[in-house]
Order: sequence, then structure tokens, then C-alpha cells
Amino acid sequence: MSQVLPGDAPLVHDLIGIGFGPSNVAMAIALSEHNTRVGREESVTAHFFEQQPGFGWHRGMLIDDATMQVSFLKDLVTLRNPASEHSFLCYLQSKGRLIDFINHKNLFPLRVEFHDYLEWAAAKVDDMVSYGHEVVSVTPFVHDGTVEYLDVTVRSGEGLEVHRARNLVIGTGLRPVVPEGVERGERVWHNSDLLRKVDSLEGTSPARFVVVGAGQSAAENVAYLHRRFPEAEVCAVFSRYGYSPADDSSFANRIFDPQAVDDYFAAPDDVKGRLMAYHGNTNYSVVDIDLIDDLYREMYREKVLGTERLRFLNVSRVTGVEETSDGVRATVSSLVTGEETPLEADVVVFATGYSPADPLGLLGEVADSCLRDDEGRVRVERDYRVVTDSALRCGIYLQGGTEHTHGITTSLLSNTAIRVGEILDSLLGRGVTSASGDARPVAGGTGNTVRG
Repeated sequence: MSQVLPGDAPLVHDLIGIGFGPSNVAMAIALSEHNTRVGREESVTAHFFEQQPGFGWHRGMLIDDATMQVSFLKDLVTLRNPASEHSFLCYLQSKGRLIDFINHKNLFPLRVEFHDYLEWAAAKVDDMVSYGHEVVSVTPFVHDGTVEYLDVTVRSGEGLEVHRARNLVIGTGLRPVVPEGVERGERVWHNSDLLRKVDSLEGTSPARFVVVGAGQSAAENVAYLHRRFPEAEVCAVFSRYGYSPADDSSFANRIFDPQAVDDYFAAPDDVKGRLMAYHGNTNYSVVDIDLIDDLYREMYREKVLGTERLRFLNVSRVTGVEETSDGVRATVSSLVTGEETPLEADVVVFATGYSPADPLGLLGEVADSCLRDDEGRVRVERDYRVVTDSALRCGIYLQGGTEHTHGITTSLLSNTAIRVGEILDSLLGRGVTSASGDARPVAGGTGNTVRG
């Protein structure tokens, strides 16, 4: 446990954020707008730490013609503060494209454009973030038997630093998932690696790609590789008969509404399960119908012309992957007959999704104070604060890893602006600030950051 020595006390922040993806960028913006509105005396001191050298969000999937699956109005701020100067519309105005975008008559911008918006927004609050800083541990600071603060140890090129917080907000994002037994390598990729690794194939004339998965990313990978390598065969492998269309109808989209989070949180566990079963096809393992139609149209065109480069191996799964000196050997098994088909390929891409990082993985012994339900899942209040024992007075807020309590929007952009507003309201409601708006030293210390 942390001990404070005179002269060595870290500065105390009202809030420290771990990770600086879209959710915590939105959190920083909400804090900045609040501090501007209330002035120095009532401001909330906060700082965020991000291990990447700069802002980046799914860079490996920024395919040049891929579009967002969420309306631009569900940006980082608009649903919380429609008058915010950090909105996607303000971004467009700053780039001189507002009129052009309006004339486009489209709610769904290109993914590369939305990423540029996120970078633009992150740059507006870059005084609140330290890039290239990896949080390596969190330890409790105990005073009179209670945990008054949390000490956050951060590694950078300059060594280790310790920062002290009254509250944490954890936004460490998602982790790529590949099937058990599969090892990612030079020829075996997760779709998150696509654009980072595909350039290495330039000039090599690849003959075959295998893409595994039935969701939006898988279909986008198939279309992209088929277009970029016009001599290569692209084999899509999935356990269904075909891609299933995403349900983005108006009524179904209510599952993403802020009110739906209230409903889900209050619902009994069996109802939660039914809601996810009813509406999983709004988000999970589904594909935009326009892309499905484009891929089918191309497949049929190639059949007519007798030049079949686009192959769909349906009702099948990949049961083996072995990298060789000049490629990779994939074994595809029929779910109906069990027949195995070997495929020699240049690359196998697993578009097999993501899972949330363990939200408490960095907390060490602090995690022992975080309560869990009967299934071992973290208990979380409606305001996204982890339920803790009475000895821990600090707030630990989660931006992700709360699907079991808050529903389908936990890792999506749809509710980000609302969520950070609720977290901010919770912080303020708990009296997070003191008389000064500055980060404050404690225990008679000088306020120097501890380095090691």
C-alpha cells in the first residue's frame, strides 16, 4: 500500500483516466466544458494516460470506402450538449465541408472521416492527456482504515511516475479475439491488423486469401482484398449459409437509446438475456444489406464470366491453421458432413471480433475491494461506478465491460456522450472537488511527482 513521505507526495487529481480512446476523449471534453462553465473554483481536475504515442482508434480497419454504422449525430458530444463546439458538425465546418456533407444526404460518414473527427476532438483537449504513458499498476493509499486515494503508476520513456487520484475512469477498450489454438503471425492476422500488414504484400502477387467470420468486418475485409488484389482468390468462411443483414430499422434502433439503458439496468436477469437475444442482430455478426448485395452481385457476375475469384465456403469452419515458409495452410471443415478441405493461402484473416479488456485487470489489490455478483461479474451502479466495500471511498468508473448491467451500448459510440455526462454528474454529486481548481498535494507534501 502507498505511503506518503514529506516532500514526496504526488499531486492529487479529482479524476485520472486510463486510456484515451473515444470514450475518454468524450469524458475529457465533458470535463473541459464543465470547467469552462463553472470557473476555477468549482472545476474538476483530471488527467488521462494513453500508452499509444498518439490518438488512434481501430486504425487497422480504416478501409477507404468503409462507412460508419452509427449516425454522425451520435458523436462525442451532441446527445449530451447539442451546442458543443466539439461536435462532428463543428468539425465539418472547420474543414470547409459542412455544405458538401449536407448535400451528400447521408447520416453515415466514411470511417476515415469520422476517425479524423475523433483526432480533431482529441487535439482540442490534449492538455489533459499524456500519450506514450502506460498505466502499469494502481495501489490504494490508506488513511485511518479507509482508502482515501488511489496511486496510479505510469511508465513512460522517462521512467515510472506516480499520480494520485480521488477517482478513476477506466476506458481501456476492446481486445482482438481469435479462436482458441490460433496464433497470430506474419501470415495469420486478426482483421485489426489488416491495413498495418497488407502493404507488406505489395509486389508479391498473392494467390489466395482466406477470411474467417460472418460480421461486418469480415465482409468488409473480403470486399477490400478482392478489390485490392485483382488476381487473387478470396475465400470467405463462415458457419451460416450467408451473411445476415443488420437490423437497423427505426424501432429496433431503440435498443441504443439512453432510455434503453435505464430499462436494461432495471430488468431482471432473465429479461436482460431475452433483450440481448431479441436485438443482438442490431450489432453482432451482422452486415449492412448494401454490402451483402454488392458481394452477392460480384459473386454471380464472376460465375457468369467464368472467372470465380470470390468464393463463399458456408456452413463451414476453419479447424486448423499452420504457417509455412511461404504462406499458410488452412483446413476448412463442413459442419454438415465433416469433410475437410485443405486450402493453401498467402494470408488467413480472422475477423472474429473483440472482447472487453478486464476492467479491473490493472487494479491489483484494489480489485479485492470491488464487489462481484453470483456469476463473478463486476457489480456496477447505474452511474457506471463499480460497487465497492465501505473501506474504499474512491470512485472507480467503467467505460466498457458493463454489458451485463447496462446493455448493448456499453462498447459502442451510440451512448458515449450520454454516458460521460452521467459519470460527470455522479462525480459532482459525490462532491468530488474541493475549494481549489488545481491538482492538490496532500499530507504536507510538495506536490512533486514521484519518479522511479
